[in-house]
Amino acid sequence: MEALKEPWQAELSTNLREVVYRAIPEVQERMQYKKPHFLKNGKYAAVISTSKDAVSFTIFNAAGLELPEGKFEGPPERKTLKLRKGDTFDSSQLESWLNQASASH
Repeated sequence: MEALKEPWQAELSTNLREVVYRAIPEVQERMQYKKPHFLKNGKYAAVISTSKDAVSFTIFNAAGLELPEGKFEGPPERKTLKLRKGDTFDSSQLESWLNQASASH
């Protein structure tokens, strides 16, 4: 994440990483495909990825979550929040969803 060219992407990614560590204290972080993947008990819990104009945060095992319409995209088991420059997110709400999604791991 330190290698990100855009300061806003680095800041968002760092904040998202902190959310993961608060939500899943026993999380393991592994770099795959140049992206941080977060695992709990060997199963994917979340991943942070960046594109030219966005930072994406994917929650795995998300089928049971009640997520707001239009904010997350993807199949039921894997929901992605796409954040662009200037976007904000509710870290305590994200932490809660992540905690719920990873509870069954």
